[in-house]
Amino acid sequence: MPDFGQVVAETRHRRHDLHVHDADLVQRVAASTGLSQADAARVVADVVAFFAEPPEHFVRRRHADLKTYGMKNPEIFALIGTELGDRVVAAPALSDRQLRRIVYG
Repeated sequence: MPDFGQVVAETRHRRHDLHVHDADLVQRVAASTGLSQADAARVVADVVAFFAEPPEHFVRRRHADLKTYGMKNPEIFALIGTELGDRVVAAPALSDRQLRRIVYG
């Protein structure tokens, strides 16, 4: 139903145009993993992009993922609320109602 403004699927395979400014982090990842500097920079950019995902996108993605495993909304919203607080850059605490509004509009 894309004609009605609904997002059918979002892809996680984005091209990383992020320039990694922390050369020390890239060197540390390269040294600890044996990756080349270029591959380490790509990994760091990928991790940064993952954690830069807006809370609304994270909530929608996780809700859809957990629904496929047969979980019910009360369980899903409780789990997502906990997961949001555990992210490296924690999102603000959201109520079940706010989570529902993100998912269903």
